[in-house]
Amino acid sequence: MAVLTHVLQPDTQAILLLCAGFGQSRQAEPMPLSLSEYNALAQKLQQQNLRPADLLTTDGKNWVFDEINGSLSPQRIVHLLERGAMLAVAVENWTSKGLWILSRSDEAYPQRLKRKLKHLSPPILYGVGNPDLLSEGGLAVVGSRDIDDEGLGYTQRIAEKCSEQGIQIVSGGARGVDQTAMLAAIAVGGKSVGVLADSLIKAAVSMKYREGLRQGRAALISPYDPSAGFNVGNAMNRNKHVYALANHALVVNSSYEKGGTWAGAKEELKKESRIPVWVRLEGDVPQGNRQLVKLGAIPFPPEPWNRSILNLLSEAKQLHRIEAQKNTSIQLDLSEVKQPEIQSNSVDRQDKEHTPKLPKDAYEAILPLLLHHLSEPKIDKEVASLLDVGVGQVRIWLKKAIQEKLVEKNKTKYVLSQDNKQLHLFRSN
Repeated sequence: MAVLTHVLQPDTQAILLLCAGFGQSRQAEPMPLSLSEYNALAQKLQQQNLRPADLLTTDGKNWVFDEINGSLSPQRIVHLLERGAMLAVAVENWTSKGLWILSRSDEAYPQRLKRKLKHLSPPILYGVGNPDLLSEGGLAVVGSRDIDDEGLGYTQRIAEKCSEQGIQIVSGGARGVDQTAMLAAIAVGGKSVGVLADSLIKAAVSMKYREGLRQGRAALISPYDPSAGFNVGNAMNRNKHVYALANHALVVNSSYEKGGTWAGAKEELKKESRIPVWVRLEGDVPQGNRQLVKLGAIPFPPEPWNRSILNLLSEAKQLHRIEAQKNTSIQLDLSEVKQPEIQSNSVDRQDKEHTPKLPKDAYEAILPLLLHHLSEPKIDKEVASLLDVGVGQVRIWLKKAIQEKLVEKNKTKYVLSQDNKQLHLFRSN
């Protein structure tokens, strides 16, 4: 476990002076630099082979007045750099709670953030616990704050299974899915990283994380002031850091088109360098979970996870790719079907009357075959095998058929509903 000393590097001191709020109100003057403002200043420094620490000298401050103009005020930058007394008090307060500070100039700063986020990586990271964990990757487990017992149980089981197999859990530390995943991993001897959007100082001394922090199996970090309270913008922005520190992400539950979980997953799915985003489809999942599949998320392998999680993910990813290629081929085949030429209005009406209507979606196309196979009770895996598709996809179709009262579920098996079964038998005769 790396040990970070309380002595800050000169570059880190300068970046703190420029970007940290030191617990002050957002309206306090001078206003610390935003991420974009700091990036603009850092770019100017780099162009002239200067480092942030050079700004702490007299020559550096003269350079600010000579070179800085436009939207960045040289007076504001110099005033920020003159907050040495505030810096000393804040650092003493943070370190007394066990916190450490890393800037983008520090060698120990997590390279994962730099590689994934590039210029969007935070200038300053505050943290407590084992900083080495920030380089280990793992499975990001995310979800809404409000979730039912079924979802919480699922979260706990996957966190425990990952910990048993040496896979680290990365999450956001919020109530609900995040905390459940992190604490479940720590409880069984696993490792966990939490990226907090607020109240790092409180979390650093909380009993919940104490044992994991003490044993070097946990790390809590935040790109925001350690004493900052909850802020919606910070909570939404925090998501990209969770994804950047992980190799895979699992969305346990998500609302549709609202909330931080949906926004974070949707943002990650749009990135070219995205990690695989998985989504739970087992049980009574919210609409957002199913909609994320349409955006590119992959159904997470169903329980029981009685083999290597990483192997299960690799197999599921390959199967998902094959199914996606099949669907693409079907769409291409349909697009190549030649339409009859229109000769007259009367002929057009006759053609429409005799032309079979294409199904509006895959569910409507597969439904007759699905119902045929369910004339006798079967479990979902049997149906998936008969239809040659993934279990996750079959479960979506089965759930829709149940909602339409075409199919019933008895314990673990699915079968035609009584009314539908009679109609099915009548048509067979």
